[in-house]
Amino acid sequence: MKVLITDTQVKEPDIEVKILQAAGIEVITAQCKSDQDIIAHAKDVDALLVTYAPVSRAVFEACPNIKMISRNGIGVDSIDLKAAEDHGIWVSNVPDYGYDEVPTHAISLMFSLLRNITFHDRNVRNGIWNFSLTGKVNRIADMTLGVLGLGRLGKFTMELAKPFFKEVIAYDPYLPSEKWPSNVRNVSLNEIFQVANVITLHLPLSPETNQIVNKEVLNQIPERGVYLVNTARGGLIDLDAALDCLNQGRLLGIGLDVMPVEPPPIDHPILNHPRSIVTPHTAWYSEASVIDLRQKFAKNVVDWAKHGVAPNAVIKGR
Repeated sequence: MKVLITDTQVKEPDIEVKILQAAGIEVITAQCKSDQDIIAHAKDVDALLVTYAPVSRAVFEACPNIKMISRNGIGVDSIDLKAAEDHGIWVSNVPDYGYDEVPTHAISLMFSLLRNITFHDRNVRNGIWNFSLTGKVNRIADMTLGVLGLGRLGKFTMELAKPFFKEVIAYDPYLPSEKWPSNVRNVSLNEIFQVANVITLHLPLSPETNQIVNKEVLNQIPERGVYLVNTARGGLIDLDAALDCLNQGRLLGIGLDVMPVEPPPIDHPILNHPRSIVTPHTAWYSEASVIDLRQKFAKNVVDWAKHGVAPNAVIKGR
């Protein structure tokens, strides 16, 4: 069996190669930027290990030996899932890494916005020492937290943050009622923007959730304003509409770890907005989570090779 590591964020994929070779799998590596790059390297491989490289229908048609894809992370929006399903290809992700890191990063952004911490820091570094110049600060214990998406990460974020807030409300149309957390009110998408004081996003990116936070939804924000945090996927937010809301003062602040295009252009207005905090897609990161992710990413392929069934399957192959 032969596999291609299409691309990687690390200098050498030594952890992955060691795990795969120990299972008797031949490994080739590349740094593919396009589907054509993948096609050039994957003519005779059985599986792909993908980080950011785009896997299109053209890849499956040009490389019929491919039977399995392991995605280095949770999101699978870089893979044409319909094409994979049509070709009977297994697609797996790693849904259970960064379990501590993403929620704590989301809460860090949240509290930094609510307490104006980053904005105070900017002022102090510019010689301004005044507690009131970054705008009003309200008591968190009087606020309502809104959570979009109560999967593994959204639920843990909610559990960590809940003791600080007066109330928690959530929107997740895919979570069965019997699994709904107690003491968390189930609301509509519009209602969460009407009621919450701060909203944190924990949804996957799909055709249904693409720009789910759009102009129509943001228009639901009352005059008092809302804070918004996104550590999930950049495509969940219509960023132009969010910028309009920031400029109008209906979004009181925005904390982003993800962007629709990464990295964003250096002159993107969100980077220079006085009420934004932007981090470089780092919510998932710690030394431990990197190792955990890389091991599980490779083991998806090993388990599939041994048993013919891929763990963490997003698409079940033939």
